[in-house]
Amino acid sequence: MHSLDWIVLIAFFLIMVVIGFWSFGKVKGSKDFFVAGGKMPWWLSGISHHVSGYSGAVFVAYAGLAYTHGFSLYVWWAIPVFLACFIGAFLMAPRWSRLRIKLDIESPTEYLAMRYNVPTQQVMAWSGVLLKLFDVGAKWAAIAILLNVFTGTPLVTGILLSGGISLIYITIGGLWADVWTDFAQFIVQIIAGLAMFFIVMTKLGGASSIGGIWEDLPPANSQPFNEPYTAGFVAAFILIVFLSYNGGTWNLATRYISSPSGSDAKKSALLSAGLYLFWPLILFFPMWAAPIFLPDIGDPNQSYALLTQELLPTGLVGLVLASLFAATMSMTSSDSNTISSVITRDILPVVSRKFHDMNQKQSLKIARMSTFIFTALTLLIAINSDVFGGVIGLLLTWFAALVGPISIPMLFGLLPAFKHCDSKAAIISIIGGLVGFIIVNYGIEVSLAGQMATPVITSTLIFTAIGWLNRNKPVAPELNDLFSALQKDPEESINNKNISM
Repeated sequence: MHSLDWIVLIAFFLIMVVIGFWSFGKVKGSKDFFVAGGKMPWWLSGISHHVSGYSGAVFVAYAGLAYTHGFSLYVWWAIPVFLACFIGAFLMAPRWSRLRIKLDIESPTEYLAMRYNVPTQQVMAWSGVLLKLFDVGAKWAAIAILLNVFTGTPLVTGILLSGGISLIYITIGGLWADVWTDFAQFIVQIIAGLAMFFIVMTKLGGASSIGGIWEDLPPANSQPFNEPYTAGFVAAFILIVFLSYNGGTWNLATRYISSPSGSDAKKSALLSAGLYLFWPLILFFPMWAAPIFLPDIGDPNQSYALLTQELLPTGLVGLVLASLFAATMSMTSSDSNTISSVITRDILPVVSRKFHDMNQKQSLKIARMSTFIFTALTLLIAINSDVFGGVIGLLLTWFAALVGPISIPMLFGLLPAFKHCDSKAAIISIIGGLVGFIIVNYGIEVSLAGQMATPVITSTLIFTAIGWLNRNKPVAPELNDLFSALQKDPEESINNKNISM
């Protein structure tokens, strides 16, 4: 890192803070803080959904997998996420926006009290908050590894630096700060990613290297499936990311909830899907080519950072490092904002009556406090990430395997096909999924695909089976009314009614 690189990195951090203070004026109450007042433009929502869907771990753990496993990374990660967002654009995304319009919600779990009951809502809210502590902690640990490779900064210092910047702007500006910093971070990532792509391509002989690099790499690196990332793993991962990217990861649901209408949420999901289909091909190319430049490195997780230092001129190194920070800070700050909404809107009012019937300003004060506390706790988790299996262990084992059991009743509960699934179905399916997780991780030995699939498939089968057993029980009128409202935007329903008349 030269002085120009540091100037670029510091300028990036200052921009993030400035956006946070600028957004402060747009936040008048908790509704602005959590869901942007339901006024987020679809293009901004789509870009934010995309940027918030991956972190600096892509440039650490996934870069390591690109180095050792090649093209299979695109097949098992990017394509499933594209499919999840594309299908979700028609099936799930519009329902989140209509849910806000119908029930005036400000958090993704707020509707669960009506859909099931308060105890079920609390189980899911508490479980999700605790799970996110580890997930966000993994992201901070990943970005600290990158900073350590580039600058030699101790891991703890890197965690506190990146986390501290995010803590400032997200606590001040809420979701508006989050999405506008996402947009700025997206621009930085595009510039840095394209620079890295063209420099690597030029070093390898031009455009012909896009297909030619595979001749200089191990044969398995060009295969769509490379153990343990088999077709079975991809199938399991598709189901998991469908749940995650359509609302099981709560900060992504917030992008749809904040859209003015269901049609706007649909467009934002399609934009995010398109970005996931095409952008990773640019982003991953230098990672796939890394073994050509850096054969036999000790730690493949450092391959992207080392490649950047070796190939890029002064100034661009700082820009790439800024883009890596951008990826992590986007996801973690949006997580903190959404978790704060769950704590403020769903958990605290049940814990104490003094949090009932807060006005918008009172709720905003609690929102900022809970955002600050949650983010601080994730930094503590990051500092001790090795205890939980390191970055990959946290990402793939803990979060990806557990997100399914929690999100099955949350997302399927929005669909009329599961209207007979009650609170018992929700609770038992979550417990069943967690038991499945424990068995395949600490009991019997199964493949990575089995570890990923067992919890979510178990929960799905239990949730569906109990709903089928309840098929002859009447559904409460308010739930039928809710399902009807989630089918179409209010203006669509009015227009259709006028036509029929």
